[in-house]
Amino acid sequence: MTEQLVVHRNYEETEDSGLSWPRIIGIAFVIALHLAALMLLLIPAVAPKAEKEKERAILVTLVDAPPPPEAPPIDVPEPRPTDVFQEPSPPAPPAPVADIAASVDISSKNMNPPRYPPAAARAGIEGEVILVIDVDANGNVTNVTVEKSSRNRDLDRAAIEAARKWRFNPATVGGQKSAGRVRVPVNFTLG
Repeated sequence: MTEQLVVHRNYEETEDSGLSWPRIIGIAFVIALHLAALMLLLIPAVAPKAEKEKERAILVTLVDAPPPPEAPPIDVPEPRPTDVFQEPSPPAPPAPVADIAASVDISSKNMNPPRYPPAAARAGIEGEVILVIDVDANGNVTNVTVEKSSRNRDLDRAAIEAARKWRFNPATVGGQKSAGRVRVPVNFTLG
């Protein structure tokens, strides 16, 4: 069995005979149309001029303000307690300072100076700690509190640790040694 293959040829193969005038005219028309559209885009759009507004003249007249009305006088036969000005009472005097009678033994303080905390030294932190130290009749430290902080916890702790190792000259009352308190500033300075 044989099949027959059918090929349809709608166009005859012809040799290119040169210029096709309808094609040239079409291409020229499309180019001209594009050029015209480009030229329209390049023309600056100018809005029509708006009509000038007429200038308005405003007349301003300055008038003095009327004086404020005076309050009518109030006739009070006797002043009330709230009408009389009383000066405030003076502030209460500060609380008396506890007895600060003991004194620090300078040689003990020099032998056991506070150790500068390494972290504070690296950070360049300086400050002053004021300690209040309770001392027994033998000159031993019984309690250490911070009266004024250096605002650095490490400096405060170093001052407290050093103060616990110090010896003190106890207070004397009537010729007898007795317990007392002493206020000691501890300075931390670099340099």
